[in-house]
Amino acid sequence: MKQAKVISEMEMKRLLAVIMSKRHAARNRMAIMLSYYAGMRVGEIAALKMNDVIDAQGGVRDQIVLASAYTKSKEARVVFVSAKLRNEIQRCLASFNTTLQSDVPFLKTQKNRAFSANTLCQLFGSLYADAAIDGASSHSGRRSFITKLAHSGVSSKVIMTLAGHRYLATTQRYIEVNDEMMRNAVEVI
Repeated sequence: MKQAKVISEMEMKRLLAVIMSKRHAARNRMAIMLSYYAGMRVGEIAALKMNDVIDAQGGVRDQIVLASAYTKSKEARVVFVSAKLRNEIQRCLASFNTTLQSDVPFLKTQKNRAFSANTLCQLFGSLYADAAIDGASSHSGRRSFITKLAHSGVSSKVIMTLAGHRYLATTQRYIEVNDEMMRNAVEVI
């Protein structure tokens, strides 16, 4: 099975430029950022409610607790919110024209409803296609997140836990290796 493309920095800049030129730019950027900066699956992103991301005082949570109903494994897990993701969420909230009610979807469709995983998957595919990023899919942000952590020297056990995987072998399949990385690795010796 062919894996989703890992997104380069240049491709991400191109993708964000395309997103910003379209309708629903803030929402679409937020969906991509949750995938890219938190490694969330599209089904998890689609299931998010406002109170999963925002606390009672209107601040961005330090952690997003994904209920077992949101996750592929049907086990609850925690997504840690980095400084970059926090900034993206704050930026997005500033452009939302909605109240911070706890029971409303965090990201809404044009019809003001929650996304389904399938609809959000189609949106991701459309955005990547518009940015001319071949091989990218709704899983590309997640795969990029995991690969970037691995290349930054983060422990494989930590990556596995952040990704919500049960087995290290699953996590290892997400990590892309290329010639430049192997060249840099042998230079360490």
